[in-house]
Parts: sequence; C-alpha cells; structure tokens
Amino acid sequence: MLKNLINSERLSDYWRNIDKNILFSFLTLFFLGIFFSFSSTSSLAGERLNKDFYHYFSRHLIFSVLAIFVMFVISYINISFLKKTILPIFILSLILLILVPLFGVEIKGAKRWLDLFIFRLQPIEIIKPFFVLITASLICRGKEKNSRYSYFLSLILLSIILALLLNQPDVGQSILLITTWISIIFISGIKISYIFLIFGLMIFSLISLLTIFPEKFGYIANRINTFFDPTKGDSFQTDKALAAIKQGGLKGQGMGEGILKDSVPEAHTDYIIAVITEEFGSIISILVITIFLFISYKIIKNCIKISDENLKISLCGLSSLLIFQTFIHIGVNTSLLPTTGMTLPFLSYGGSSLIGSSILAGVILNFTKNRFKDE
Repeated sequence: MLKNLINSERLSDYWRNIDKNILFSFLTLFFLGIFFSFSSTSSLAGERLNKDFYHYFSRHLIFSVLAIFVMFVISYINISFLKKTILPIFILSLILLILVPLFGVEIKGAKRWLDLFIFRLQPIEIIKPFFVLITASLICRGKEKNSRYSYFLSLILLSIILALLLNQPDVGQSILLITTWISIIFISGIKISYIFLIFGLMIFSLISLLTIFPEKFGYIANRINTFFDPTKGDSFQTDKALAAIKQGGLKGQGMGEGILKDSVPEAHTDYIIAVITEEFGSIISILVITIFLFISYKIIKNCIKISDENLKISLCGLSSLLIFQTFIHIGVNTSLLPTTGMTLPFLSYGGSSLIGSSILAGVILNFTKNRFKDE
C-alpha cells in the first residue's frame, strides 16, 4: 500500500514538474512521423519490393512506440542516476561504432550498421546525444578547475568519432557532430579566435584527406562540385526532391499522390520533408519546422532559469544537435546544401534514428523539469 502511494506520488510529481509544452511537441512529432510513414512507404513496400503494404509502416509504428517508451523512461528517472549512466552508455556505444568496420553491414557502398538480427543498429545515432552530454561534462569540470585541457580532451574525443565515421564513410554525421561541438564550446565561453583556429584546422584536415586519399573521399569533392555546378555530376535525387517541393505548392497533391517516394531511393528517410511537402503542401512542412523551432525556444527559455552550468551547456548542445540535423536535412532537400544523407529527427523512417531521437528527447525533458525539491 505504501509502495503504491509512493509510486503514485512520484508520478504526480513527474507530471507536475515536466515541461508539458516540450513533451507534447515531441509527441506531436512522433505521431506525425507515424502518419507520414504510412503515406510514404505503402507503395514502396507493395509495388516495388513485393512486400506487405504495411511492412515499413508496421515497423515504424513498433519503433515509434518503443522510442516513446524510452523517452518517458529517461525523462522519469532520477537525474543523479541519469548522469551516472551517461559515461557507461557512451563507452558501450563507442565500442559498437568501433565494431562497425569489422562486423558491419555494407549498404550502397557505406558500412554504417550492425546487424542485431531483430533490426540493424546505426551506433552513431545513439552516440550523438551522449557525446553532447560527455562534452558538456568535460568542459564544466575544466571550468571548475580553471583548466583549458577539457577543450583539448573533447576535441580528441570528437576526432576519434570522426575518424570512425569517415572510414564508413559518413560525412553528413561528421559535419553534424563538428557543428554541434563548435556550438557547445562557443556557448561555454571560449574565445572566438580559438573557434576560427579550430575551424581552419578542420578545413585543412578535410583538404588533406581529399588530397591523400582521393579514391576513398573523392566522392566528397564530386558532391561539392555537383552542388555548385549540377552539370558536372549526378544531381538526380536533389533535382527530384526540389521538383516535388515545387509540385506540392501550398496545399499539396494529396495523401498518397506524390511520386517522389517512387522515383528516389530512400525517400522515406533522407527526403521525407520533400515527400511531406509534395503530398501535404508547404503549410504542413512549415508547421513541422515551427515545432522544431518551438522546442528549441522552450529549451533556451528553460536554460535561463537553470543555475547548474552543466545542465545549461548540455541543453544548449542538445538543442543545437536537434536544430542542426533538422536544417541539414531541409537544406539537402531544397538544394541549399550538398547531398549528405541526413534523416529528419522523429519523422524519418529508421529504428536507430527514432531511438536516438527518443534519447535526446528524454534527456531534454529530464533536464528541463521543474525541481522544487532536491532529487
């Protein structure tokens, strides 16, 4: 009886303290992802792959339910326990990323997934939110000790992950991690001159890779050349995505009436915003973007009330990760950025992407809770 009363009290405290605006925004994105998955994958499964029409939709639904459960669990647990699990889970995820070149599954020339029989796991999706939390923790400890070595340690950690990603190769996730890391160290108060120096070193490193290993990284130069001059390469996917967005107009062609999902491979992952715009119109796409921006706004607003420096930097880093990934995806779909193969959080098809998004959402909800008493 007493145990049930305590659990009831904890649930009551959880519901009272959780930021409901952020919670309902995340849930809205999950449910929109389920709906758009039904629209974008039915014909792909039934007509092109000879599978059940609801094959991809049912898998997306299962992963979405699991992801929502993970989000609630992470947002519910005690913050002190959550902080203790960050390092072990990050190390485990990093080990899985190291195993990818050895035991990974290669798809279309890229080896990014581990086959776990039930589903294929992309370890970088799990690493991303925990990398932000580890980096924030390193920087805060360094500031407490008045040491600048924490920035150097976080750069080494970033370099290790980048080396593993570029070996796959996965340039899109590499760019996402670099921009997120730069935003974290900028928020922490590092001198702007150091940021320019780091940025210059990274540009130099990229040029060196393209020069030394042209057979492995030459496709990066080809994509950049094609971006600036479409006649120099194959821009079929981006051209089709941009045409679909134009075709959709303001109100869209109607549910299931789009042709992009049938003409571009992996449209339900890398080009989902173009599929949404083609079928449901720019109004719905703008609504989706507004939800992401609203979440970011609420996170920053919460940061003003939080006195814990670690929580502030962590939340700003997670917000940056979410917004950068969103706008890289949109930029590729609208031909504003070179092709990178970036999913849209919460909405794109893919179990790893959904679980990674749920971890990010859960941590944000946990860190933004009102803490009226010492946990």
